[in-house]
Amino acid sequence: MRGRDRGLLLAAGLAVIGAVAVGNGVRSNVSSARPYSDYGGPRVLWRIPDGPALPPSPPTRIEIPSVGVRARVMPVGRNRDGTVEVPPFEHSDVAGWYKHGPAPGARGPSVLLGHYDDTRGPAVFYRLHKVKPGAKVRVTRKDGRTAVFRVDAKEQVPKRRFPRERVYGAVRYAGLRLVTCGGAFNHRGRTYRDNVIVYAHLVGES
Repeated sequence: MRGRDRGLLLAAGLAVIGAVAVGNGVRSNVSSARPYSDYGGPRVLWRIPDGPALPPSPPTRIEIPSVGVRARVMPVGRNRDGTVEVPPFEHSDVAGWYKHGPAPGARGPSVLLGHYDDTRGPAVFYRLHKVKPGAKVRVTRKDGRTAVFRVDAKEQVPKRRFPRERVYGAVRYAGLRLVTCGGAFNHRGRTYRDNVIVYAHLVGES
């Protein structure tokens, strides 16, 4: 099913992410990060080395060659109710970087959110669920440097159990989290049931 109702509610569904996540890790001191096993989730995430990091700089573009993602990135903040903003529905081909968290390439969990689809069809992260571990993600930054990440894991989770600690919680390495909607469409609630989350860490620059 595609259509205006489903697309408009996708934006609302992404906003729910912020409602449960803001204030839960985004302001944490990276140096106090707990062992990653405390956050649960895919075991591969538990022992990612501190690794390299870049100075902070806002992202401008994201590319995931393995699934054909090539898109602009815009900063997003918080709505008045504390939820995380998403790109305007009319710009569903643009990913949103949560600007109150780390920049991609800097130490900590950098979070990019994107729409799954809109009234016209696929949106920026429509194929995110097809990303496989080991895939490369390239994020071009305002300083002209391109941060290169390797995908560690992917999970699909019910929105009511959104793993805010795994997504926004402090880590010592330069991490990247990509978030969109997924799963079945709930006709009664008129939104997607799940979130698809991709976890990656910085491996260099190009």
